[in-house]
Amino acid sequence: MQNEHTPMGEGAANAVDAVVEKAQEVGASVVDKAQQVGSAAVQKAGQVAVAVRDVAADKAVQVKNAVVKGATAAGKAVAKKATAVKKAVVKRVTAATKAAKKATTKKAAPKKAAKKSVAKKVGAKKAAVKRSAKAAAKKVTRKVGAAKRTVKKAATKASKKVARKKTAVKKAVKKAARKSGRRR
Repeated sequence: MQNEHTPMGEGAANAVDAVVEKAQEVGASVVDKAQQVGSAAVQKAGQVAVAVRDVAADKAVQVKNAVVKGATAAGKAVAKKATAVKKAVVKRVTAATKAAKKATTKKAAPKKAAKKSVAKKVGAKKAAVKRSAKAAAKKVTRKVGAAKRTVKKAATKASKKVARKKTAVKKAVKKAARKSGRRR
């Protein structure tokens, strides 16, 4: 209700203009602050995601090292067992050879029997060693698979968390922008 003829109307109009101008300044500062908060939140979310990824990678390396250590120990145990079996076989072959030499009649038969017996036992021991090595390899493979799944799950969880934080920040910025738009 501005009246150019009365100074009172002009004063009221100036007061309204000053209030409107102040409201616009406040709205602009709110939008700026919301953008700063949003940027800080996005930056923090990025840092959290990187930290989670680094922790997951470290954990994967630790698990891999443990699996490799276990596989190495299993390999050493298998090699030790194979060496013991080989020694036992050599001992039996030596004993069988000595027994065969002592025999005066049918020298070929005892030798053949001894060789057959030794070959049979060596074959059985080799198969047992092979089975235990196979079982150890399977165990290591399962542990590696479990470690991979754990790392993948942690990375997925972290990326979802970051996405949720980004969405929340965007919503806050939009809301602040809407509010400042209404105030103008």
